[in-house]
Amino acid sequence: MSFEEYAALARQLAEQRRAGEQHAAAESERRRDLHAAVDSLHQRLTAQGHRLDQLGRAIGVDQPPSSPPAAPGTPWSPAGAATAPGPPHAPGPGDGGPDGAAGAPGRAGVEAYPQLPAGEARLALPTAVSPAGAGVPAQRAAAVDPATELELARRMADEADRHGHQAELLAQRPALLPTWSPLARAVAVYAGCGVAAGVLMLTLVLASGIGLVDGFTLGAWVCAGLPALAFFGGYLVLGRWGRPAMVAGTPPRYLPLGFLICFLLVPLGYCAYLLLFRTLR
Repeated sequence: MSFEEYAALARQLAEQRRAGEQHAAAESERRRDLHAAVDSLHQRLTAQGHRLDQLGRAIGVDQPPSSPPAAPGTPWSPAGAATAPGPPHAPGPGDGGPDGAAGAPGRAGVEAYPQLPAGEARLALPTAVSPAGAGVPAQRAAAVDPATELELARRMADEADRHGHQAELLAQRPALLPTWSPLARAVAVYAGCGVAAGVLMLTLVLASGIGLVDGFTLGAWVCAGLPALAFFGGYLVLGRWGRPAMVAGTPPRYLPLGFLICFLLVPLGYCAYLLLFRTLR
C-alpha cells in the first residue's frame, strides 16, 4: 500500500472520528434539552394540579379516596383478589398422593408434577395470552420518540390550561343572574324583594278592609316591618346565590342602595294603591 493510500485512509478515519464526536455532542445536547423540557413540563403540571385542587375545594368537590393497601401477609392471586384459606384437601389420584402418578411402582419419591412457588412460576412462563391463541409470546412495544411524546404532553397541558381558564371564569360568576353586573344584580334582587313585600302589603290592606287588622298595625307594617323584611331578604339572597364560587374577598351587596329601595318601594306602593283606589271610586 502506497503512502497516498495510507494518507487517504488516515483522513477517512479522522473524518469518521470527527463525525462521531459531533454526533455524540449533538446527542448530549439533545438529551440536555429533553431533560430541561421534562423538568419544565413537570413544574407546569404540578402547578396545574395545585390549581385544580383549589378549584375543586372552591366548588365543594373532594378528591376521590385512594384504594386501601392490601393487608400484609395476604396471598396474591392472578385475578387480583386475595385467596382465602379453604378446608384441607385430602390427597387422591392425580394429586401426587400415594395413589397418584408419583406413587406408581418404580417411581418412589419422584413427583409427576413438581410444584413451584408462585413467583418462580410467573418467571418461568414469559408468555402472554393473545387473541390468536394461548402461549404466544407477547410482542415488544415499538420504540417511541421522547421529543414526540413531550410535544404531545405539552399540547395536552395547553388544552388543560384552556379548560382550566374557562372553569375559573365560570367559577367567578354567581349562580343568580351570572351575566349581570353586581350593581344591576343587587338592584334586581332588592326590587324583587320589595315587590314581594308589596304583595304582602296588599294582603294586609285587604285584611284591614274587613276588620282583621287595625290601622296602627297596618301603618307599622307598611312603614317599617315589610321594608325591613324586604331588605334582609335581599341581603340574604345576595349572600347565598349572588356570591361566586371562587372570588377574592366579599362581593359588594350595596346596603345603602338596598335600604333605600326597600324603604321607598313599599310605602310608594301603598300610596299608589290608595291613589288608584280613590281614582276608581
